[in-house]
Amino acid sequence: MPVTVKALLEAANAAVPRITVAEAQAKIAAGALVLDIRDAPEVEQSGKVEGALHVPRGMLEFRADPATPYHNKEFRADRPIVLYCASGGRAALAGKLLKDMGYAEVFNLGGFKDWAETGAPVESPLDRGM
Repeated sequence: MPVTVKALLEAANAAVPRITVAEAQAKIAAGALVLDIRDAPEVEQSGKVEGALHVPRGMLEFRADPATPYHNKEFRADRPIVLYCASGGRAALAGKLLKDMGYAEVFNLGGFKDWAETGAPVESPLDRGM
């Protein structure tokens, strides 16, 4: 029987704890990597969490795997990771993937809006000069 998005999300949400903005800020202050997995146009439009690394979900495996030439050295198995997207669904799925890849401490912040609405630090959207 084919797997559904609902089933994938249920498994991801069971494996990756959802945390509050305050919990995320504490983890980031302690050295966690904050990871924005939205697509580039979303980040360009709204900005991102201050200090976040932007890796679109479609490139996540390549950036996270040290065996690929696309690996990003910010990804370390001993470093906690806090993910977010627009609403939390992609972050949950991406978090489950990272756990499957051996990253033990992975957390879902939810959506960028959750962070921004609290007044937490945000890097402004890109100014395209238009």
